[in-house]
Amino acid sequence: MNPPTQPGPLSDAELSHAMDGLWLRFLPEIKERVAVLEAAAQAAVEGKLEAKQREAAQSAAHKLAGVLGTFGLTRGTVLARELELTFARESSPQRDAGAKIAEAARELRSIVESRKPSA
Repeated sequence: MNPPTQPGPLSDAELSHAMDGLWLRFLPEIKERVAVLEAAAQAAVEGKLEAKQREAAQSAAHKLAGVLGTFGLTRGTVLARELELTFARESSPQRDAGAKIAEAARELRSIVESRKPSA
């Protein structure tokens, strides 16, 4: 009786295809997390960011920081980490911080929307 064989390493094309599949699977959650950040940014700009929304934004940013790096979106990871730290240290970001948060959230949205599956 022969022992089971281990599958060989994936080719670059197979790995790329697998990553594209994972991206499409998780894209709705990723977009929802970006939307949470955008809503928190808007609330901060208006001076209406409440603790629960800030905590949700911090959590969304934390999760985005990890997942975007997995897909090679390094700039997205950096922005998400900055947002996570902003929400962690500022219990009530001021309006000027809200504008910076809003800009970072817009850039995150752009990064997410620009990732296209490989050919």
